Amino acid sequence: MTWTAAVAGATGYAGGEVLRLLAAHPDIEIGAVTANSSVGTRLGQHHPHLISLADRVVASTDAEHLSGHDVVVLALPHGVSGAVAAALEQAPGPTPILVDCGADHRLTSRAAWEQFYGTDYAGAWTYGMPELLHAGETAAAAQRGELAAARRIAVPGCNVTAVTLAAQPGIAAGLIDPGRLNAVLAVGYSGAGKALKPHLTASEALGSAQPYAVGGTHRHIPEIIQNLQVAGAAPDAVRLSFTPVLVPMSRGILATVTAPVTAAAGADADPGALLREAWQRVYGATGTGEPLIHLLPEGTWPVTGAVAGSGLATVQVAYDAAARAAVIICAIDNLGKGTASAALQSLNLALGLPETTGIITEGVAP
Repeated sequence: MTWTAAVAGATGYAGGEVLRLLAAHPDIEIGAVTANSSVGTRLGQHHPHLISLADRVVASTDAEHLSGHDVVVLALPHGVSGAVAAALEQAPGPTPILVDCGADHRLTSRAAWEQFYGTDYAGAWTYGMPELLHAGETAAAAQRGELAAARRIAVPGCNVTAVTLAAQPGIAAGLIDPGRLNAVLAVGYSGAGKALKPHLTASEALGSAQPYAVGGTHRHIPEIIQNLQVAGAAPDAVRLSFTPVLVPMSRGILATVTAPVTAAAGADADPGALLREAWQRVYGATGTGEPLIHLLPEGTWPVTGAVAGSGLATVQVAYDAAARAAVIICAIDNLGKGTASAALQSLNLALGLPETTGIITEGVAP
């Protein structure tokens, strides 16, 4: 069976990455490509690397052009997806499966949305992270079950994915203190989108590292907290210091998460081995557990270059004996596992397809 998919926001980085994956998907045919700011232009002007789609003409993002497809992927700026989704639900005919790569439907808390985004709350959709642990689960069967029945999918934030995948095994096992989490992320510039801003120009970016959204202001914080509560942290127990830093690379996120170990882990004769066992119980050995998460061999550290262009996440955990803390590092491609691959992985589940269909599992190096 073949499904048709439209992509709204097709000329942006996220939309382009979604199209790159869909173009090679054996069971999906690409329909309308839309973007209000680029109506009437050829897609190849915006994504010259998408050779097979270069002559597609960009249409306006509205129900007229998006209706009639089996799937609509919304790769739109935050705060825009809610209105487009509402219009599609009111349009004649069957409503397609909707996959939102923006933030509009990620948060289950209206108060958190209003605090960090300041616009009207559009409600929560099924969360598009198949590997998300649920309290009491040793594998992410619960989230996969929800996605298999989903018609509305909210793709996680890219930074959220890196921190969640790093920390959740320790939270679920009760081995790290959720009240003293610290995350510092090196983030590629494509995560800031295509909008032209002075601090995003090459003259400002090359040879420089720039922190942003410092001091608890980043919008991904409540989403990370939400995920770790699902994984087993007690309500209101998570305290997260989160600092992203733009570094001069186009793609990638390297998240370093540190947290003191709990008394249970600290009392063990070999806390490092105990931590390793917890992460391996969730993700398995490299290539044998979660298909898109690789827990690397001991002594091997995640690097962004190894996962560039792919839907993979690589993870490593170590014990800092002097600090009595766990150090967990996760590398992802922010446009791959951080956005488009996560969207496709979740959509595959909703369509009843093998989860990794169409997802690139080999990186690009150098």
